[in-house]
Amino acid sequence: MTSHDIASPYLIYLGDAAWPEMAKTALGLVYWRPERCVGQLREEGCKADVGLPDMTLEAAARAGAKTLVIGTALIGGKLPETWIARLVEALHKGFDIASGLHEPLASVPQLRDAARASGQRLHDVRIPIGPFPVATGAPRSGKRLLAMGTDCAVGKKYAALAIHAEMRNQGMDATFRATGQTGILIDGSGLSVDAIVSDFLAGAVEQMIPAAHANHWDVIEGQGALVHPAFAGVTLGLLHGSQPHAFVVCHEAGRETLLGFDTHKVGGISQIIALTRSLCSWFPHEVTCAGLCINTSRLTETEARAYLDRQAAEHGVPACDPVRFGVREIVEGLR
Repeated sequence: MTSHDIASPYLIYLGDAAWPEMAKTALGLVYWRPERCVGQLREEGCKADVGLPDMTLEAAARAGAKTLVIGTALIGGKLPETWIARLVEALHKGFDIASGLHEPLASVPQLRDAARASGQRLHDVRIPIGPFPVATGAPRSGKRLLAMGTDCAVGKKYAALAIHAEMRNQGMDATFRATGQTGILIDGSGLSVDAIVSDFLAGAVEQMIPAAHANHWDVIEGQGALVHPAFAGVTLGLLHGSQPHAFVVCHEAGRETLLGFDTHKVGGISQIIALTRSLCSWFPHEVTCAGLCINTSRLTETEARAYLDRQAAEHGVPACDPVRFGVREIVEGLR
């Protein structure tokens, strides 16, 4: 097995989160995959609430939950010692545990020993499951769409999830392919591609997205940006490994410099379109820019609609805000 395969339904563990914003992973799960989430487990003093029924481990087991998912993003990514006893209890009561924290669950002796004793699984979704081959670059059947970005954290995951959902709504055969830890927890499977040794990244992506029938779409969560001084490598490996037939460019309206790199400007939309087309020119099929997915959260609704109209006219492709207005026009164009 080369990707995580997390059993659902989930019980979302919020621990004793000190403020609501810590539950961003859980909120993503509930927003995109509510059918996978049966309840939340909160410790005394927890300030986070994602709107699910509060459940004990016993109640969640009776409701069919199979995996306890750590739904908080903690400063430093380290597992609080006060949570360990609860996680050990969950393992002994038949739950697998999934985490996107930087500290691997398997590195905690109590959890490692409890997993062995109970036969349950620990999913450290930041750690890919290898080995992985070197890429072949060989053509394969099926259709693939990749989310590209003008920067990191501009909405590539949300764009891919929204496009996948709209494809399914329109009766298309489509699969979402998660390539980061939060996407993996949302979908239950995938690879955290930024943790794969660079020589094997494209090969791992080829393996994750195998050949499919001619009308099947794989919708791939993007990572990084081609113009990013730190993270362009993962973007390029993902592009080569996925060999997309179509791509969308993701951008945040009003962002001018790269997040955390204030001396570097974000990529321009035209620049990313041109770079992506150039890098795909050796593919055995035509590659199309299917549209723009723009985060307009800094704008009023009137401003957002006008901004999207201007971008669509300038670039000659549909421009959408996937969360605010949906992506119907992009998907209809792909059909």
